[in-house]
Amino acid sequence: MYTAAIIPARYQSTRFAGKPLADICGRPMIWWVYRQASMARRVNEICVATDHPEIEKVCKQYGIPCRMTSSSHQTGTERLYEISQQLSADVYVCINGDEPLVEPSLIERVIPASKENFFAANLMAEVKNPAEVVDETNIKVVADADGRALFFSRSPIPHPKASLAFQYYKHLGILAYSPQALHFFAHTPRGKLESIEDVNELRFIEHGKPLTMIPVQAESLSVDTPKDLVYVRAVIRQKLEKGEIKL
Repeated sequence: MYTAAIIPARYQSTRFAGKPLADICGRPMIWWVYRQASMARRVNEICVATDHPEIEKVCKQYGIPCRMTSSSHQTGTERLYEISQQLSADVYVCINGDEPLVEPSLIERVIPASKENFFAANLMAEVKNPAEVVDETNIKVVADADGRALFFSRSPIPHPKASLAFQYYKHLGILAYSPQALHFFAHTPRGKLESIEDVNELRFIEHGKPLTMIPVQAESLSVDTPKDLVYVRAVIRQKLEKGEIKL
C-alpha cells in the first residue's frame, strides 16, 4: 500500500498570515512539520502543497519537496485533492502545516492497516488544558461507541448537564483519506452545519459518510495564533537544550 503524506501550507491565514514561514529556533515552521513527517514509518512520499511562491522558495532552500496549488482553495482538504490528481497513492495523509510538534508515531496511527475503498480518519486527543475547551480555534469532537464521529464544534461538547463523567476531545490536524473519500469531499458542496461551524470534517457527517476518530495521547498544539507560536518555540527550545532534538 502506497502512502503519500501531504502538508498543506497556505500563506494567507485569517488569524496568522505567513505562519508556515514563522521562525522557530532558527528554522521556519514548515521545516519542523516536514522533519517530523519524514520520520514516520509507512509513509512512502511527502510533499508540501502551497499556494504561495515564498513558501515554495523556502521549501527549495531546505530541500523539501513542494508543489504549487491553486490559491482559490478554501480548505486544506481541497488542496490535498488537487495533489491527489497529480500523485497516485492508496492513502493520502494530511498533516497540517501548523503542527510542528506532531510526533511521527501519531502520523502512523492514522494510516489504515490495508487498502480500503472509502476511508476517512482523524486523530483526536483528550483536552487537558481548560483554556482549550473554550478556545474556538480548538475543534472539539464527539464520537459513538465504535469511534465514528458524531459531531465537531468550536463550542465545548458535550454539555455537562447530568454528569461530569467524561472527557473533552479535540481533533488533531492529522487525517487520512482514500482517493474515493477525497473525491467525495471535493465534489460535495458545503452543508449548512459545516458553513455554520466552519469545520471541514462536518461534510462527511452531514452526508452520512463514515469518519473514524482515533484517540491518541498527544501534546501537540496547532499554531493558530501568535500566542501559540510562543508556546511552541518554548517547547522546541527546551528540547534543543536537552539534546532531545538537533538542527
